[in-house]
Amino acid sequence: MSVLIVIPARYASTRYPGKPLAELTGATGQSRSLIERSWRAACAVGGVDRVVVATDDDRIKDAAEAFGAKVVMTSPHCANGTERCAEAHHVLGGAYEIVVNLQGDAPLTPHWFVESLVERLRGAPDAGIATPVLRCDGAALNGLLADRKAGRVGGTTAVFSADNHALYFSKEVIPFIAETFTDEQATPVFHHVGVYAYRPDALESYPTWPTGPLERLEGLEQLRFMENGRAVLCVEVEAKGRAFWELNNPEDVPKIEAMMAQMALE
Repeated sequence: MSVLIVIPARYASTRYPGKPLAELTGATGQSRSLIERSWRAACAVGGVDRVVVATDDDRIKDAAEAFGAKVVMTSPHCANGTERCAEAHHVLGGAYEIVVNLQGDAPLTPHWFVESLVERLRGAPDAGIATPVLRCDGAALNGLLADRKAGRVGGTTAVFSADNHALYFSKEVIPFIAETFTDEQATPVFHHVGVYAYRPDALESYPTWPTGPLERLEGLEQLRFMENGRAVLCVEVEAKGRAFWELNNPEDVPKIEAMMAQMALE
């Protein structure tokens, strides 16, 4: 099955304008933009036929081409990354059998997260979309709770059924947890990793559906699939000792740089 990775990137983020071009310093002092680090993470994934950056902004286009990425220009009217991926796939001829959306704010995404996701989607012919979830340890859960207490969205959490179909995604921490956990303890909370793998029919249908009330309230694009009766397959992935966090707010920059230093990532 041919696999395309699309990295959707827009400049006009509400919470963090210009986020794709934010600089992150690695363990050796090397400074690279967020979009370049996300592209490098995508290029490390095995079994992929093509990686492209999809954007509507010339500043991102110029920066991406300068470090060697292939760029697909898309409409400024794309409401989210899934719509941008759908348009990019169409521009490229629509011939890929699996399209992966690796969002441009996730430079710490390990290659095996994406590889596991593609493998599971290949083995589930009835599924149109799959996305990874990562069980939080106490430290990660406390980080999510601290962000919410401070009025920030630190990440998205997911709950799913026994057959791994998503029940809901939220920027709140779900399910409600009354107990406390030590940093190393496993918790019942799953952090949703902002990566998606789509079959072309599901991806092509997505822009034709209206934005539903849950997607509008949460600001989570994957809820549009669920609001239109499409099952979302949750794939549990393993951290294998790697720290994971997405860059959602300016306050996340030092946190991610500290994680990169800890993991000796350049």
